[in-house]
Amino acid sequence: MLAAAIMLVFPPKKINVLYGYRTVASMKSQERWEFAQKYSTIQMIKASVFMIVASFAGYLFPDSGLTDLIASFIISASAICYMFITTERKLKKQFTELKK
Repeated sequence: MLAAAIMLVFPPKKINVLYGYRTVASMKSQERWEFAQKYSTIQMIKASVFMIVASFAGYLFPDSGLTDLIASFIISASAICYMFITTERKLKKQFTELKK
């Protein structure tokens, strides 16, 4: 959530290799870059909320050590995949339609 807040307040202005949502698709043009930064930040916030809710749900189940570790990994990986997959799909859809 902190990374999303930073990206929301201080989005990267220009394409760079250090800061922002950096994929091949997002770095093809400045227009794509700006769109990807805004959209991925929203997706990151959604993923963060999901992770927070899921972590509170962990209090409902007894502590089981390894199971908690595995569940944490799966939840984190799912949130990251969600952000990347939805952003890449939206980039593809948004910029394919503009060419038509």
